[in-house]
Amino acid sequence: MIPALPSLFNVFGLNGSVSRSTYFYWGCGLAILKYVIEAAVIGGLTGRMYSPLDYLTPLLSNRARFTEGAPPWLGMTLVLWTLPFVWIAVAMSLRRCRDAGISPWFGMVMLLPILNYIGMLVLSMLPTDEPETQESLEQDRQLTELWKPSEVGWTPIQNPNEGTVSSGLTAALIGAAAGFAYAMASTVLTIYVLDSYGAALFFGTPLVAGAVSAFLLNRNVQRSLGATMLQSTLMMIFCCCAFLLVGLEGAICIIMAVPILFPLGWMGAVVGRSIAVQTQRPRREARGMMWCVGCLPLLAAVEGMVTPNPTFAVKTSIDIQASPAIVWQQVIAFPEITEEPAWFFRSGIASPLRARIDGSGVGATRYCEFTTGTFVEPVTVWEENRRLAFDVLEQPEPMFELTPYRHIHPPHLNGTFSSTRGEFLLEPLPNGATRLTGTTWYVLGMYPQTYWTLWSDELIHQIHLRVLKHIRHEAESSDELP
Repeated sequence: MIPALPSLFNVFGLNGSVSRSTYFYWGCGLAILKYVIEAAVIGGLTGRMYSPLDYLTPLLSNRARFTEGAPPWLGMTLVLWTLPFVWIAVAMSLRRCRDAGISPWFGMVMLLPILNYIGMLVLSMLPTDEPETQESLEQDRQLTELWKPSEVGWTPIQNPNEGTVSSGLTAALIGAAAGFAYAMASTVLTIYVLDSYGAALFFGTPLVAGAVSAFLLNRNVQRSLGATMLQSTLMMIFCCCAFLLVGLEGAICIIMAVPILFPLGWMGAVVGRSIAVQTQRPRREARGMMWCVGCLPLLAAVEGMVTPNPTFAVKTSIDIQASPAIVWQQVIAFPEITEEPAWFFRSGIASPLRARIDGSGVGATRYCEFTTGTFVEPVTVWEENRRLAFDVLEQPEPMFELTPYRHIHPPHLNGTFSSTRGEFLLEPLPNGATRLTGTTWYVLGMYPQTYWTLWSDELIHQIHLRVLKHIRHEAESSDELP
């Protein structure tokens, strides 16, 4: 018999346990519901067929092609729509682990591509564990060493529920230090050793760090949810400051990452607290935590080998009160842009300055100079007064990082963002004006791409506007105008 529909609390909550039948039926039901709605939305907005195989692919980058040609908000909407289902999967898996008698840390496998399907299958098959005797639980507690500071050193806590302010502060510091150390070590390993800016870094690291810090804070004495969230927040703030102070990252990239790092850290804190306060086997949960910590680098290593980098396109148009012939002369080469750059360009983002061309026709080379260096662009299409297209042979860094040091060079400045080609299209309008459209194609190696393309698309759009507005000003003020 199919179990009754659980309440919203039972679906989203972390307390208690769920049977394997409830886990299986409602897991399948929610997955089907999610697919049907996504397929209907994607099909209605893009006309593309979103198959069950596309839905089951573990790589979010493979789904990027389904948002091409759709409204700009679709990609992020799909991500936000997915988040509640991710939480449900983690919450119900954690509770199913309790029911099956295994460490709830195994429920975190729901966050790992490919392994999440294997984990769901295993949890759907494991039988309910027989209740443990009070004697065995007491033996496990006696084997767990619980410590607190004293005037003469470190002594065992006889009753965990008799925690003092000092022991609470110690637990907070130990948990925050462990989360901080893990986040720093994982970041260094993922970026500098594995050369990966994937889900393991931006999803796994803050979530696991938050879970570890909250688990250690609550494992001896249950703290309030507010205290747990405060500790997690402070730990993540210290991490961001440390990234800046030791030169791992600049302020711009840290600010861009904060909107995903903090919510994931808080999610991890809620999960870690639940595991700590619900457990009757502290030693088992401590071992489960170490297993979870050790699996993340493995994900980063595998992810770097199998994750593709799709190409994205940004298109910007502007109308110019001049003929295509006049506009064309400014497109192939334009003089110094004298307009004051926007604040984000002044903060270090690459800003266009001028363009020149060597030769004419296909095979000519266009040089577009930015504040960070020069783009070298061999011309591939030369349709005079109509279309200019080019590849990108060389390109400068996308930004100068804001940092307390003279100069740092994070690895993400090399290769994670790469412009591949560009195009200018000139369309004559009935009133004698010209519609000029600039398009840039680029590859992004930072995940989740649906989030990072919000930043990259907007910045490229602003670069387009700065160039197109300058071309409009030059063309409309040309002496050749009647």
